[in-house]
Amino acid sequence: MNYFREFYQMMVRGSEAYARWDLEASTNILRSRKRMGILFLLLLPIVIGGIALAAGDGLPHMIGGKTAYMPSHYTNVIFFASIFVGVCAGLITGCIGAGGGFIIAPALMSAGVKGILAVGTDLFHIFAKAIMGSVLHRKMGNISVSLATTFLVGSIAGATLGGMLNRYLYDLNPVLSDLFITTVYVFILGFLSFYAMADYWTARKGEAKTKEADKKASREEQVPPMGKRLQSIHIPPMLTFDEGVTPGGRKISAIFLVISGLIVGLAASIMGVGGGFLTFPIFVYGLGVSSMTTVGTDIFQIVFTAGYSSLSQYAFYGFVFYTLAMGMLLGSLIGVQIGSLVTKVVPGIMIRGFFALAVTAGFINRFFAMPEKLQSLGYLQITKSTGAMLNTVGNCLFFLAIGTFTLWVFYVFFKNINELRSEESFSHLEKPITKDSNLKELRTEGN
Repeated sequence: MNYFREFYQMMVRGSEAYARWDLEASTNILRSRKRMGILFLLLLPIVIGGIALAAGDGLPHMIGGKTAYMPSHYTNVIFFASIFVGVCAGLITGCIGAGGGFIIAPALMSAGVKGILAVGTDLFHIFAKAIMGSVLHRKMGNISVSLATTFLVGSIAGATLGGMLNRYLYDLNPVLSDLFITTVYVFILGFLSFYAMADYWTARKGEAKTKEADKKASREEQVPPMGKRLQSIHIPPMLTFDEGVTPGGRKISAIFLVISGLIVGLAASIMGVGGGFLTFPIFVYGLGVSSMTTVGTDIFQIVFTAGYSSLSQYAFYGFVFYTLAMGMLLGSLIGVQIGSLVTKVVPGIMIRGFFALAVTAGFINRFFAMPEKLQSLGYLQITKSTGAMLNTVGNCLFFLAIGTFTLWVFYVFFKNINELRSEESFSHLEKPITKDSNLKELRTEGN
């Protein structure tokens, strides 16, 4: 059980690393006139499409008609709904510091978007943000080039397999494709939900005595037992890394990096996420790589894995809904900024509770969606109306939880807006976020 808890804690740290990157990328976009101009150009086709629809002339197929993008078509409602999804995800990422990416695909699927389209669109949204707000050059000092490039060999292969698998299942039966993606989310979010709730109630009871010990252990950069075992296996070629952490550095076989990349790329391509929540536990817990090197490599792989997956595995086959992606990008830019500011005036224990709530809401949503899909495929003997009712219940609970969280964050933001306007409260946005910045520290300051 302790192994699973440690793995969960590493997953959370990976999500936190992604949240820091997301906040910095969003800040870079909003503070640059050039990048904002690029964003306007990307949104221009949507504006033109809205005018065309209002005029009653419809849209040409190349912008997003049903022929060009098989399961989707443009409506203004869909665009504004995608902005809402982006805002919610951004608020979760900025306020909680982790977990925002987990709710995007479930939210889109709950709104009626096909699973494969939700995955491809989410990956494209991540890639667009990475390119526009690129902060990779600031992280290059943390990257072991040999680890990163070897890891990418595996992640590109994994992303290819994941994309091929999703497309194959969709060609067989769109419902089967949705069921597969839903099942993956149920297992991942179920695991996160169980441990997030357990950690929250433990903290509520005042039993979180190992928090400081965990911080100390992370600073000492001790290699976990599994990492020691894998580093002791000498299968050429051997890669040297962490020279700045320990004299002479550490060594590990390239084969383990390729396998790790394969796992992360596969998960990212199937689920439509950056893959950072897996990179961190695999690198630190499994391979024995230092946290500093892991963060840099994680940001590096997100850009390339998301870019390759979204374009070569989904966009080229018509499974990226451009309108949704741009709406989510616009919404998340706003949400992540507001969420990060709210951490200044919210107790840390409440942040933990909302993280647990967010992943649990995603888990319940996908879990309640499964019976209807199993019934449609003939794998579960229930009436069609029962399956539809369960799906509706899951959707209502999901949007109720996420909607309540969103309203609460905006309430706290506007209630404390005078305090947040002060120079001290905005100081963390006045300078670039460095490798040492940590959203947890911001929360602590707000306690």
